[in-house]
Amino acid sequence: MKEYKKLLVVLDPTAEHQVSLKRSIELAQKNSSKITVFLSIFDFSYEMTSILSSEEREAMRQGVIDQRKAWINDLIEPYKSEGLDISPCVVWHNRPFESIIEHAIENECDLIIKGTHEHDKLKSVIFTPTDWHLIRKAPQPVLLVKEHEWPVSGKVLCAVNTGDEDQAHQSLNNEIILYGQYLASKFNSELHLVNAYPGTPVNISIELPDFDAFTYNESMRTQHEKQLTEIASSHSISSEFCHAREGLPEDVIPELAEELDAELVILGTVGRTGISAALIGNTAEHVIDNINCDLLTLKPEGYKSPLES
Repeated sequence: MKEYKKLLVVLDPTAEHQVSLKRSIELAQKNSSKITVFLSIFDFSYEMTSILSSEEREAMRQGVIDQRKAWINDLIEPYKSEGLDISPCVVWHNRPFESIIEHAIENECDLIIKGTHEHDKLKSVIFTPTDWHLIRKAPQPVLLVKEHEWPVSGKVLCAVNTGDEDQAHQSLNNEIILYGQYLASKFNSELHLVNAYPGTPVNISIELPDFDAFTYNESMRTQHEKQLTEIASSHSISSEFCHAREGLPEDVIPELAEELDAELVILGTVGRTGISAALIGNTAEHVIDNINCDLLTLKPEGYKSPLES
């Protein structure tokens, strides 16, 4: 894995508090990182003004860009005076997620950081279409943050899939744990691993009356606990921080995150798009919908974004 030396921070011009910027400062101070504070803006009315020449429209666009850049400079000035390497970038683009990913690829950023919205009444995280596009299509790790502190001695939860022996999945498991250990070491956090495994299929119990569901469940539990302990041991993680639980990942992972009061959940996503995503779905995306803390998503090694040329 790469260290977080180049951070791309996505601002929300509608938010009063820029949680992504705050989190990036925490990371940069512990990693000596370079931060690019990024804003993608677009106003369709500027493109439709037929009474203006193309040069006048360009001047208007540039005026808005300069205005926003001045706003960002005011935000980051205190951090620059502290010696942090931090600079603004404002682009005019009608599809924010594309401009974010393109900038991250062109500038070889190590991490994309973006704030999430919180539902006021439900107190749960809401992921926007831009968030989903980043999760699915950005080749870099994407850190989605909410409004809260990362306390020292907090908890980081890594979601792994030990039941799949596919080499790509095993490689992704290792990457998830390495990222977890890296962040846990920086914030003196406690690292936990979770693996969800399926229970007894209902149809088997119905079709085979003599089927011993209890023995089957015990066998599955033992197998997954052993596999999880083995992968933990290979990373020098104690078995007391391993959680193999029966159930669907979209239920197990958010429940354990809440139980542990985890600050961060790390999981892998295959980044399916188009028809395959609609038909097959993505386990990670079902999990993400139910998580109410910071989230770091990673792609498998060799993943190529549909936006890469």
